[in-house]
Amino acid sequence: MVSNRRDPRAALVRTLCHAAQSGMVSYGSLRLPCAIGRGGRRALKREGDGATPIGTWRFRQVFYRPDRLLPPCSAAPVRPLRPDMAWCDVNGDRNYNRLVRLPYPVLDERLWRDDHLYDVCVVLGYNDFPRTQGLGSAIFMHLAREGYGPTAGCIALSLPDILKLLGATPPPNAITIAD
Repeated sequence: MVSNRRDPRAALVRTLCHAAQSGMVSYGSLRLPCAIGRGGRRALKREGDGATPIGTWRFRQVFYRPDRLLPPCSAAPVRPLRPDMAWCDVNGDRNYNRLVRLPYPVLDERLWRDDHLYDVCVVLGYNDFPRTQGLGSAIFMHLAREGYGPTAGCIALSLPDILKLLGATPPPNAITIAD
């Protein structure tokens, strides 16, 4: 749900312009570089546009790879990933923008990855209550690629920085993508 009031426990993402693919996450005294979507940031997000949605999005759940990391600290529930976990981002599917188990008949987004991007993965409350087909799915905060390359619409930080942010005192419970 988008809110016009700034939540004091929400981390804030700012970029130089709407088309920028990188920015800075601020929370308390923390200033952390981040990558955002290849489509910049947009108020009107659509599935597949590569944009990071503008608004304030609650931390719904934190997943982590138990074979690579210990459970991170977080205000949101923390849960270990399993190899059979995936996220449905297929427009028209009844489980659009939901966690699914493999094997699944239509699939795009496996959560158990070799490239480390989802070693820590925070599910953001974008387009989840209510879910609307086609407005975008699988908007996460996860680990950045080398060089902070753009994402498909998520927010990405380095492993040390995402752990600092999640473990801050008081811990953030949301992230705001500034307009």
